[in-house]
Amino acid sequence: MRAATAAVSQSALSLLAGLEWRVRHAVTNSISGDYASVFRGRGMEFDQVVKYEWGDDPRDIDWNVTARLGELYRKRFVEERDLSVVLVFEDSLGLQFGSDRATRRETLLKAASVLMLISAANKDRVSVLHVSPTGHWLERALPSRRDTLRVASLLLSQPLPSLTGAAHCNIPWTLLRRLATKRSVVLWFGPHLPAPMPQGWRELQSRYQVIGLRADDAWDDQLPENTRFVAFDPLSGRVTTIDTSSAAERAAHARWSRAREGHFLHLFAHAADRITVRTTEDPLGALVRYFHRMSVSVRAAR
Repeated sequence: MRAATAAVSQSALSLLAGLEWRVRHAVTNSISGDYASVFRGRGMEFDQVVKYEWGDDPRDIDWNVTARLGELYRKRFVEERDLSVVLVFEDSLGLQFGSDRATRRETLLKAASVLMLISAANKDRVSVLHVSPTGHWLERALPSRRDTLRVASLLLSQPLPSLTGAAHCNIPWTLLRRLATKRSVVLWFGPHLPAPMPQGWRELQSRYQVIGLRADDAWDDQLPENTRFVAFDPLSGRVTTIDTSSAAERAAHARWSRAREGHFLHLFAHAADRITVRTTEDPLGALVRYFHRMSVSVRAAR
């Protein structure tokens, strides 16, 4: 594991300053309760015994206190936050594509920064595991806004992996299992291209709340019509000519798109465990909508 030694860029600090102002406004006005209901924390802990009221869960009745006082009392529980949020950023070459406003990488980096700022505002403990084709580093932020900003700026300042080097990342899941406490929230940012399932994946999902984040480009859904161009494929290391007027080319792309979507759904079977951000949209807006949608589902299930 290499040290996180990249110099913090001025552009990273400027981006974080703008994001922090917007995140603070969102947390104050709309997102804080939704975030807390979706990112659950370690569970529930006993608070105190209170009088039973109509509509309370009868399973919470404390029969010893009820027998002693002659009227119904129940145990009250509160959510035990003590939440650890671990961001796994898979900085593979597959992220370095963007047909319009931003690349997948730029979109996911901004989404990761937004989530770190939201977590810091909720006083959660934040860690970042950055993985590139050349190695990885892990940085734990101290439980403070200032240190979370430091780690976020470090992530934003990571240089682009070389297109001429290794193409794939080797995520050290065993390291994560050793260092992350049980019931941590693990956010996996990456291209999520078809690949073998990580070893021990289902066990990891049972131990942590694992959420996959993917950035989608318009070309992921459909190639532009009647276009011919030369492109470098960093995953294969080859230059290739793409002709979108070809029926065979379009069919091959459609198969790839279905395989990519199928792999994502296979890794993250539940809707609450998948977040997709378009490269043309604001990551903060996409995340606010996700937290609101999922918190409504959580409340409906209770």
